[in-house]
Amino acid sequence: MVRQATLDQLCTFRLGSLYLGIDVREVREVLYHADITHVPHAHPAVRGLINLRGQIATTIDLRTRLQVDEEGSDRRPVHVVVQSEGEQVTMLVDAIGDVIDTDAEIYEEPPSTMVGSARELIVGTYKLDDELLLVLDVEKVVQLEQPEVEGVER
Repeated sequence: MVRQATLDQLCTFRLGSLYLGIDVREVREVLYHADITHVPHAHPAVRGLINLRGQIATTIDLRTRLQVDEEGSDRRPVHVVVQSEGEQVTMLVDAIGDVIDTDAEIYEEPPSTMVGSARELIVGTYKLDDELLLVLDVEKVVQLEQPEVEGVER
């Protein structure tokens, strides 16, 4: 099945050596600092919770979610705030980039060589002049399935 490129503009960011983007309409705001409260027994990708002007927002560590190694993670991460199912969620990234216009002619399906969670979370690519821009599916990124716990029914 061929997916049509429907994005007009992408908000871009860096995660290690990866250049990633999401539909700019999904971004509510960008925060350069927020105190994170750890949540015991949370999904491994949940770094914790932040208080966003009186609303609690779950913070997802995108490095963990995409299984990106920790090299270069000593930088203070940036929160990209998105809305999912009526709740605000932040995704931690290394650095925020520009908002860029996309060209449907250079849109392609994700490479078949992708492995791990990236295969499910990356919905497409744009081959730019000097690098590959990977497009994330925000809804899939924030949908965290709890690991199975032996002896516990859901």
